[in-house]
Amino acid sequence: MSKKNSIAQNHKKKFNKNKKNLEIYKVFKNNLKLLKKNSFIVAVSGGPDSLALAALAKTYEYEEKIKAYYVLVDHGIRKNSAKESLQVKKLLKKFNISLNILTNKEKIEKNIQSNARKVRYKLLSNFGKLKKIKYILTGHHSDDQVETFLIRLSRGSGVQGLSSMKMISKLDKTTTLLRPLLELKKNDLNFTAKSIFNKIFKDPSNKDKKYLRTRIRSLKITLEKNGINHEQIIKSIKNLASTNNTLNNYVEKIYNINIKKKNKTIVVNFSNLLLETEEIQIRILGKVIKTFSKSYYPPRTVKISNLIKGLTIMSQKRFTLSKCVIERRGKYLTIKNEA
Repeated sequence: MSKKNSIAQNHKKKFNKNKKNLEIYKVFKNNLKLLKKNSFIVAVSGGPDSLALAALAKTYEYEEKIKAYYVLVDHGIRKNSAKESLQVKKLLKKFNISLNILTNKEKIEKNIQSNARKVRYKLLSNFGKLKKIKYILTGHHSDDQVETFLIRLSRGSGVQGLSSMKMISKLDKTTTLLRPLLELKKNDLNFTAKSIFNKIFKDPSNKDKKYLRTRIRSLKITLEKNGINHEQIIKSIKNLASTNNTLNNYVEKIYNINIKKKNKTIVVNFSNLLLETEEIQIRILGKVIKTFSKSYYPPRTVKISNLIKGLTIMSQKRFTLSKCVIERRGKYLTIKNEA
């Protein structure tokens, strides 16, 4: 037996002899049906969530006989990030997982976590286009869902924002994000990572209180102690997601009626749009700006709301948002790329 096959057999044994890992793998495999045995990218960070994702993906790779690419983005924010990336690469190599490290060249100084996420997705997407792969797998789990819900709640988000992350979402025209672990808890993934790799890496930024997400984790503990538990919040997220889907169907109809593209300009029938509720107005303009600016996220609700108010009372006829110029001309809005 070759060394490669020997590693593969040992890897499978670690999953097969452990009932909990098998159950986790079944969830993972079921959520990969969408791929139809296509190749995919596994986004690795080195944390227990992504190590578990790598282990699950490697098992799937052996079983389905397909090719997966394991990619880590070194943001270069922390002093030892390059060294940490190589440690993860070394650990994964023991299990026949070849890790590609992409080094960020952009300086990230403001809104660090948000901008780091944008850089990460940009580099992963570019890697995918180079390899002609359209699916990227991430290690997001249900604890991330709860944290995202609480973060957006703190910002006054509406139904759309509070619906949190979807299992499947478009990153851009050619790339799809798949989050196959959303149903699982962080503790489940910690268990898998430790049982397969015998160690896990901890991100020091996860304890840094300057980040809102870190402070939210502390808040979760307080909420649990006061009777607001994980499962209850997840149930609320699912209910909001159902409502969000209904609204999205209606938004699509209104969007198709009132939004037209002419050359390099989007034309919006603003008079018609003002007949809709504020929620629909915000969603429509958010979708237009997100699509036109090729952003992963639409602008924040408060920014779109202020834009609509300004354009409605004509206090200002021209605005710039998300690198788009929005201008009111009578009952219409024109949206162009900022020069």
